[in-house]
Amino acid sequence: MKYKIVKRILKSLLVLLVAFCTLMVTPRLWSVLNPEKTPVGYHFLALDYLAFMVGLEDLINKTPAIPKEIEELKNIEYKNINGKSLQLDLYKSRNLTKPAPLLVFIVGGGWKSADRESYLVYLLAFAKKGYVTATVSYRVLKDAPYPACVEDIHDAVQWFYRNGEKYGYDPDRIALIGGSAGGYLAMMAAYEWKNSGTTADSASVSPFRHRIKAVVNSYGPSDLTTEFSRTNSTVTDFLAHSYAEEPALYKEASPIHYLDKNDPPTMILHGTSDQIVPISQSDELKAKLDSLGVPNVYYKVPLWPHTMEVIQRVNVYSEKKMSDFFEQYLK
Repeated sequence: MKYKIVKRILKSLLVLLVAFCTLMVTPRLWSVLNPEKTPVGYHFLALDYLAFMVGLEDLINKTPAIPKEIEELKNIEYKNINGKSLQLDLYKSRNLTKPAPLLVFIVGGGWKSADRESYLVYLLAFAKKGYVTATVSYRVLKDAPYPACVEDIHDAVQWFYRNGEKYGYDPDRIALIGGSAGGYLAMMAAYEWKNSGTTADSASVSPFRHRIKAVVNSYGPSDLTTEFSRTNSTVTDFLAHSYAEEPALYKEASPIHYLDKNDPPTMILHGTSDQIVPISQSDELKAKLDSLGVPNVYYKVPLWPHTMEVIQRVNVYSEKKMSDFFEQYLK
């Protein structure tokens, strides 16, 4: 009798193990069989880590070597505020013969960190495709709360508008791309936060009238007035006030608040299992863009969490979708 019970338990455990292994290999097998389809994830962050540990997934190389055909221009100061130097890096093909579109990548980090080299894999990939690419630093929370970083990205954009001839890109064909807090900042600049108004800390605007031509938001928050944002410590720290204290500030700091029918074409990428920035933020953004008639594409990436692009096959998918988007709206 005891033997039969043990046997049943072992059988049940074996069935569970087989089912679990099948579930684990299914996402990768899906991509092998359907390479052009959206990559499917694992839903739970622990399973993402497990997939990497057992070799089902590869992480991107965050420090790829700079190819000989790509020129790297490092540590260009675009702004100095209270002795703090804010810098950017540029990448471009040494074979460029005419001004190319410029892709500006803005890294995230919950407004608490901003390692501008985090997007090096994209910067080099698109430089090889004939774009000039750039990445920028900005003030983070330890330096100052909102609106410091928004002002910095605004000023970086103005710098890009003024320096196209010097660095070989077309200031009338600029796209902003960012993930998480970087996506938020990309939208704030592209949708013309405060109508490109300046503050005492912000540099003067360009004498020429340029506009951002395209924006890519990967899982960035679009509306800080929602219940998710009002009670989120990352948001309240960023704004330095609770929603009860300054409800108008939460609206002012929301990219969706600045949308109008003249805003640039927008691409949205968001994992459906994101527990840090809920996908409802991108759903709401998509609905607003549609209501205004702003051209947009929205890619919901099934069962992936926040920062999903560190996984190689998601990164490849994102790069392909961005390439298609830029081909349509920048070239």
